Amino acid sequence: MGLFGTVSGKDIDQFAKSLAEAVAKRYPPSLERSAEKKVSVTRVTKVLEDALANAAEFAKQKKLGTFNKARLGNSFKWELKELGYGERFIEVATEGLIVYITRRDAGDAGAAPK
Repeated sequence: MGLFGTVSGKDIDQFAKSLAEAVAKRYPPSLERSAEKKVSVTRVTKVLEDALANAAEFAKQKKLGTFNKARLGNSFKWELKELGYGERFIEVATEGLIVYITRRDAGDAGAAPK
């Protein structure tokens, strides 16, 4: 696989943007900040798991190298920040992304992390 992989940085940034938008569609930043509307942890977990499974599949298909995985994580983080999510959510979502795309290299994108 190597350090870089086989995909352009522009493609990675575009995928990160679409991934963040997919999260925002199912769990808008306004829900996170709302004191009145509480969203269950289960729902948030499901939204993130679905998005991160897509990211793991992307990483596997594109054979992302180490630097491109880091770029994907960083781009995803900044997209979430631009959408208006809080620091804690961004931290958890980005950490989950890195875990999903690095631990699933050898396995199936649908399997649980080891």
